[in-house]
Amino acid sequence: MRFETGVTIDASAERVWRTMTDVTRWPEFTPTMTSLRRLDEGPLGAGSRVRIKQPGIPALDWVVTELHPGTSFVWETSTGGVTISGGHALTPRDGGGVSLVLSITQTGLLAPLLTLLTGRRTRRYVRIEAESLKRRCEAPPTDE
Repeated sequence: MRFETGVTIDASAERVWRTMTDVTRWPEFTPTMTSLRRLDEGPLGAGSRVRIKQPGIPALDWVVTELHPGTSFVWETSTGGVTISGGHALTPRDGGGVSLVLSITQTGLLAPLLTLLTGRRTRRYVRIEAESLKRRCEAPPTDE
């Protein structure tokens, strides 16, 4: 099962990318993130690991499986017979700003059951995360 949402963000691609990949700060502006902690050091890249705790969901460890600087990254976790991939992709827009697409893909034998149990919340969380990133990036710059 795949859940996807997109928004346009009126901010530079550099600012959106910087905000999107500064994952430890997501709980500051995204209510769907209770905590997010890096399990390693250095810039976010393929192989980077994070532990994410979200409301109503046990903490899960995610590994970045793919990163294309300035445009996209994917991370994955596995739990209870399901592999979950989270996609984050930016596309510059003519005239400025970017299009952001966030996605969650669930695969594995128990993915249909997980979708049945959590699909509504997953859709809501992905939408909230995209809208939260939009608000953060369009807000006047602060001492980030």
